[in-house]
Amino acid sequence: MTIDLTALRAHFPSLDTGLAFFDGPGGTQTPRVVADAIAATLAGPLSNRGTVSPSERNAGRAVTDFRAAYADLLNVPAHSVVHGRSATQLTYDFSRHLAKGWSAGDEIVVSRLDHDSNVRPWIQAAQRAGVTVRWIEIDAGTMDLDLESYERALSPRTRLVALTAASNVLGTKPPVRRIADRAHEAGALVYVDGVHYAAHELVDVPALGADLFVCSPYKFLGPHCGVLAGTPELLDSLHPDKLLPSSDAVPERFEFGTLPYEILAGATAAVDFLATLDPGTGVTRRERLAHSLAALHEHEQALRTRLEEGLRGLDDAVTLYSTAADRTPTLLMSFAGRDARAAQLHLAARDVLAPAGSFYAYEPFTALKLPDPALRAGLAPYNTAEDVDRLLDGLSSFL
Repeated sequence: MTIDLTALRAHFPSLDTGLAFFDGPGGTQTPRVVADAIAATLAGPLSNRGTVSPSERNAGRAVTDFRAAYADLLNVPAHSVVHGRSATQLTYDFSRHLAKGWSAGDEIVVSRLDHDSNVRPWIQAAQRAGVTVRWIEIDAGTMDLDLESYERALSPRTRLVALTAASNVLGTKPPVRRIADRAHEAGALVYVDGVHYAAHELVDVPALGADLFVCSPYKFLGPHCGVLAGTPELLDSLHPDKLLPSSDAVPERFEFGTLPYEILAGATAAVDFLATLDPGTGVTRRERLAHSLAALHEHEQALRTRLEEGLRGLDDAVTLYSTAADRTPTLLMSFAGRDARAAQLHLAARDVLAPAGSFYAYEPFTALKLPDPALRAGLAPYNTAEDVDRLLDGLSSFL
């Protein structure tokens, strides 16, 4: 499996700047085909959804195509795909939807590994409902979740377990299916934050054991929005507050107001683009995605190895925190006696973009006492070995 990097990079106008982008975990660069899909949809003709005019049908097609694309990407039924402004917004929405069924004495379980968008909405919903919050801790030795703490947190009173499929700062990929199976044995639902995971792995929501799974297309070459997939039975059982004339059908009942048809078209184009990276002999879009994302995984892991070996060559000047056995190509690091923000500025002056901060990962930074800011270097499909060498050279000259 191979990706033609020269051909791939030609699709990204932003790469013509000569910048080397390692800020993909915060949002990737956008291929021209995604921007073209957005522009073409806006240029129309375009109206609100309907069946009478071409402009109405164009809007309807944007919605239908979006649901079909994310059904293929996530391996779920199309009618279980919900659009949202962001993963954070969707998580806040569904924390409220689910909390309607909670009562005092119930418990939920959240993870110290997670981005705050999969922690705070649940804690706030629990506080309003009088529900107890339990924690899955991080093992500082492995940088993975401490499953013994999970067993202690889980009980017959647990209503929900919320966790990430991949840490946005450490790259750690916890054993989601194992955790989900235990949650289901206890009678709890499982909400999985797949924002970072979906940028690097072929998602299979049923295989993960997720009852609800959220991701963000702008992390994998698409526009800024969020996508949630839920089991049809669960979605059908939830009844959010809504306008009286608006549809009560699933998934429309969860999408408030007029949908951004142009954003949906861009998000669809991103999935189609991913399916072309190395489609193999796949006939269906899901098959092409599987082959392409396998090739992408191989490409990114090779670059990750190159980067890690280079960082080790900088002796003790760099402390690397991304050390879990199973992880994405995202590296968090700090520097002996030097500020990570200064490293970011030093690299930026050399047209290498690697941000410093805590990246809304409040719990892992607090639990592990990580230095804030720390530098994060994340790999994306368009990165090259030359990019990695430029990053290493920049860090070497900084240190």
